[in-house]
Amino acid sequence: MVMTFNKKRMTFKDLVSSIKYAHQQFFVQATMAVNVSLTLRNWVIGCYIEKYERVGVDRARYGERLMDVLADDLTKQGLTRCDRRELYRYRQFFIAYPQIVESLTPQFLVGKKLLIKGTKKKVESVSPQLINSGKFLIERLSFTHLAELIEISDPLKRIFYEHECIRGNWSVRELKRQISTLYYERSGLSKNKKKLAIFTAKKAEIDKPEFVIRDPYVFEFLGIKPREVMSESHLEDALLDRLQDFLLELGHGFCFESRQKRIIIGGEHCFVDLVFYHRILKCHVLIELKTDAFKHEHVSQLNTYVSWYQKYSMTPGDNPPVGILLCTGKNHAMVEFALAGMDNKLFVRKYQLELPKKEEIQKFLESQIE
Repeated sequence: MVMTFNKKRMTFKDLVSSIKYAHQQFFVQATMAVNVSLTLRNWVIGCYIEKYERVGVDRARYGERLMDVLADDLTKQGLTRCDRRELYRYRQFFIAYPQIVESLTPQFLVGKKLLIKGTKKKVESVSPQLINSGKFLIERLSFTHLAELIEISDPLKRIFYEHECIRGNWSVRELKRQISTLYYERSGLSKNKKKLAIFTAKKAEIDKPEFVIRDPYVFEFLGIKPREVMSESHLEDALLDRLQDFLLELGHGFCFESRQKRIIIGGEHCFVDLVFYHRILKCHVLIELKTDAFKHEHVSQLNTYVSWYQKYSMTPGDNPPVGILLCTGKNHAMVEFALAGMDNKLFVRKYQLELPKKEEIQKFLESQIE
């Protein structure tokens, strides 16, 4: 409830609730402003690329190499999220959502005319009444939402998910889930669409303003380091700090390489807690720490990271990477090793000798938790 200044008497409870309300409102406004700025930035980048591809005077000089050369130059200039894949995505975003031109600020007006002529064209075969305005879209959906939506080639299907996502305040993960489970197609075939919509809404994961800052696009746009936004808890932070020192002190050949190492798998950002290179085993050692009891999905997640490293980070002479999963419970620690296809028995024996014993790590974790 909003605290009014003309109220004669204010209790301490009123004070706390008023400050909390003010914080929540301004936080929502701030996250919305960041999202809108990021979305417009990406749309304008796509706009410039599309314009250059059509009328660039020296366009022929670059040919098929245009995106590669552009990505390289922009990265050297210090711009984030401007690799080749992202540049294609921005161009696709511009083409899919021409109505966002309505939200451009005056600095993108040239000679009182919009930077790109004809961007107000409507999507063919779709009723204009169904098309959301650009301002409405960028205020209600993050760019990460829109990046998922532009992958949908059917305009009507894309608009369906726009409306449902906005109406249900879906998180990005929920939007992906609904697309993958064919909600649009199921809705079309359903005899009771209202009942299906109600059921879907009850099960949907809701987006929250505080999660916006965790968006990979947003934190790179703001220049925030991954560790600042990706940590699961203060306990995990403290344990990782000590675990890193612990492994280095053991002297088993660990060479520290990275913390909260970001890898991109199929366009999704993943973060490996700790990455070492083992100079004796000649392989990467990936360590994931979970501040809860062991779950089978933890192994699946770690094995995905190990498989990615095996495909993209191995160099001649390297052995396959090793994954170590550490799970903490209330009063115990469990250690699981993902060997990721290391079928060489001699190497496995060497691996078992050179890496810390399970008992050593368990004792260390339990002492730190206590």
